[in-house]
Amino acid sequence: MCTSSDPYGWIRQSLKTIHKANWHRTVQPVSGKSGPTITVAGRSMLNFASNDYLGLAGDDRLVRQAIAATKTYGTGSTGSRLLSGQRPLHHALEQAIAQLKSTEDAIVFSSGYLANIGTVTALTSRRDLVLSDEYNHSSLKNGASLSGATVIAYRHCDLEDLATQLVAHRTAYRRCLILTDGVFGMDGDVCPLPEILALAERFEAMVMIDEAHSAGVLGKTGAGCAEHFGCGHRPMVQMGTLSKAFASLGGYVAGSAELIDFLRNRAPSWIYTTGLSPADTAAALAAIAVLKQEPNRLTQLQENAQYLSEKLDCTVLNLPLKRQQIVKRLPSDSAIICLQVRDTATVLRLGNALKQQGIFVSVVRPPTVPVSRLRMSVMATHERSHLDRCAEAVEQVLNAIEAS
Repeated sequence: MCTSSDPYGWIRQSLKTIHKANWHRTVQPVSGKSGPTITVAGRSMLNFASNDYLGLAGDDRLVRQAIAATKTYGTGSTGSRLLSGQRPLHHALEQAIAQLKSTEDAIVFSSGYLANIGTVTALTSRRDLVLSDEYNHSSLKNGASLSGATVIAYRHCDLEDLATQLVAHRTAYRRCLILTDGVFGMDGDVCPLPEILALAERFEAMVMIDEAHSAGVLGKTGAGCAEHFGCGHRPMVQMGTLSKAFASLGGYVAGSAELIDFLRNRAPSWIYTTGLSPADTAAALAAIAVLKQEPNRLTQLQENAQYLSEKLDCTVLNLPLKRQQIVKRLPSDSAIICLQVRDTATVLRLGNALKQQGIFVSVVRPPTVPVSRLRMSVMATHERSHLDRCAEAVEQVLNAIEAS
């Protein structure tokens, strides 16, 4: 029974709770093109908060292709792909993705979130079991919940716990799907894909890997974790996004021709959604072409990430012992470098202090992550001086925060 005259009054109270816990968030408008240097609130800053890993979001070649596609096809696809929304560009992009991933086929969704929700709900239902890494992206978790399957979270990258769950539960269900991020977006570590695939084979389970933060980052050609570990030939469902390293919008799934044909007929978030816009499709196509033409971007990205990681390690190690208790660097084998911070109030102060120093980083707090952190993402187009300046600013704000 309603006890208040305002049925929406609870929202105000909920917002008060969010503010009190230091969980409240607001948007931060960025002006101009993306790049290693951006303008935030009228001020130029070094950008360490972007997922533009290859530095292509401001590339004129992608812009030109997007403009050309808009002139040819208009601004929108105007309908679902199965009705009036299919354009030649969509097929070309799917073929380019399949070639990059060394799979038989691929399917492009209008966002990475839609790709995960649609794929998981198509592959599993109430008679099935989903085992999901506890740190997986929200879209994987929500897809599992929507599927109606029994969902069990296993401890983060813990193969022993995953095996235990398989032994205890696998035989009670028709199908089993193991879900894992490739690179975990809020931590930067990489999943143990070969071992997960081995367990899946042993227990007759499917594997779906989210390559959002690893495609265009890991692997000899930038194909992601599967290539990085030499597992691209193994049966699995490879999902990824076009909005990060490929500097556009959309998501995809790559795999066998049968899998892709099945998703075209059973993935609701593909069937009932307007197709990706011509501009976004063309920009993603151009990004994949640039990656092929300029593989040095991958090398530079990896070198930049290693350099900044080493600089930050030195920064933390050189802090007085009391200040070392404030922060620790999380393990990373990707372009994401995180400094875990003891509490939300401190991480907010550190993030604001870095802004004052002209360094733009992501401040990530619960409930997104269990423990607050400063998340820094590296780009291939960062210069050595940018990385040095970031490390210097982190050292300065860490030394100042304890004295405040």
